[in-house]
Amino acid sequence: MEELQSLLEKINRDGVEKAEAEAAKIIAEAKARAGAIVREAEAEAKKIVAEAEKNAADFAERAAESVRQAARDTVISVRESVTAMLEKLLTENVNAALADGNTAVALPSKALEDLCSGAEIAASAEIAAAIKARLADRGEFKVVTDESIDAGFSVKIDNGRIEHSFTGEVIAGELAKRLRGDLAAMLG
Repeated sequence: MEELQSLLEKINRDGVEKAEAEAAKIIAEAKARAGAIVREAEAEAKKIVAEAEKNAADFAERAAESVRQAARDTVISVRESVTAMLEKLLTENVNAALADGNTAVALPSKALEDLCSGAEIAASAEIAAAIKARLADRGEFKVVTDESIDAGFSVKIDNGRIEHSFTGEVIAGELAKRLRGDLAAMLG
């Protein structure tokens, strides 16, 4: 019986040692596998973080470009609005000046000083009457009424082949062309 007891103890010891060795092996494999999983997860996490940082940088660059574009568009819009407003104001002021009888009469008198005879001056009825009165002593000029001219006048010479327009719209347009460059520089 002792031998049986001894044999059972030996079988038991061998079984326990074998079980412990098997358990150690399983634990070592599990630790190795867990380490590999952790390394893979860390690598994937780094990849995700790098991609997120790149996406964030790309988004920030696109946002900055959008802001620059919006700022440029705003400056252009403001410049166009201010230019249009100033051109309108300039036209209104030139028209007002040309609607004044004294100014409207002085301009063709000055313009016609060096012209040869035979010129025809066209203006609105009120301005045409003032011009006729002012140029009464210079019979070589014909003054006609042209109701299509709101402010200012036009001069035709060489039997109507050459016409110079001194209307509010034309004068304001020429002034605006000369001022546009300076205005654009001021508005940046």
